[in-house]
Amino acid sequence: MRVALHTRVRVDRVARYEAAHLEVPAELTAAVRAAGVTSWTIWRSGRELFHLLECEDYARLLAELEHLPVNVAWQARMADLLDVVHDYSEDGAGAGLPVVWEL
Repeated sequence: MRVALHTRVRVDRVARYEAAHLEVPAELTAAVRAAGVTSWTIWRSGRELFHLLECEDYARLLAELEHLPVNVAWQARMADLLDVVHDYSEDGAGAGLPVVWEL
């Protein structure tokens, strides 16, 4: 399945956000892949961040990562940089952007 998400970086933290993504922990990327993600891309327009991920089951992905220590630490780091964060709770499974049009 494909899931599109929207988050927003804090006005004074864009450079720190981009720098953080140059050093995503290998343990985290391995856990994300093990949870069924085959692709995850983030685009930035100003402060707006748009994510497109492909995974087997988004709800399962969130459940597997929500309490994983490496993800909890990463999300705490991201929470310091973002105004709108990625929701890893059970409610987050429905937070994807709705498809408006597709070719």
